[in-house]
Amino acid sequence: MRFGGLLAVLFSQIALKFTHSFLNLFSPIMSNSTAAALWSNIRTVQDFPKPGICFFDLTPLFMNNIESLTDALIASIPAEQLAEVDSFIAVEARGFVLASLLAQRTGKGLVLVRKAGKLPPPVVGVGYSLEYGLDRLEMSAEIESQKVIIVDDVLATGGTLRAVKQLAEKCKHQVLGASIFLDLPDLHKDLGLNIWSVLDDKTRPEADAA
Repeated sequence: MRFGGLLAVLFSQIALKFTHSFLNLFSPIMSNSTAAALWSNIRTVQDFPKPGICFFDLTPLFMNNIESLTDALIASIPAEQLAEVDSFIAVEARGFVLASLLAQRTGKGLVLVRKAGKLPPPVVGVGYSLEYGLDRLEMSAEIESQKVIIVDDVLATGGTLRAVKQLAEKCKHQVLGASIFLDLPDLHKDLGLNIWSVLDDKTRPEADAA
């Protein structure tokens, strides 16, 4: 039984590395078409949730492109980090979706970061500022120390990501980096950790960006 379990883990790791290598092998060919396909399923909403904010709605993407989305997330993270990570930290709310895709594909764990009052005690929390107000995030205090990758949808000013990194380190987790679906690099400075993104605003088709 133990031997069978070890074989299952071994084959899972081999399959993951093969998938990652295969996607990277063809990424120069796929990159433009894949980016365009992903962008075509992202809706931009101006002045939401507050005036001056451009909101990227990923709902259409989740409806029609789960496999290609998962492939793109996997391909964006170095194979060495995927092999090393114990769990993915899922940031409320759309980070839950992306981190779940990664955890399911890789067989790794999932750790939830939620807004204040949503997790049962004991929890560890941090307050932070974001583009349109103040907020507080919490994580379970009972999860043993792990190597983690933070997963979120959009990286803008970096306030949320900094808070999650601080929260993870308060809980004694080792942060390997962050997997981000859409990075807006002009809006943030160096955040002091590895950032692996699928898209950034430089890959946005000109017609959509106009």
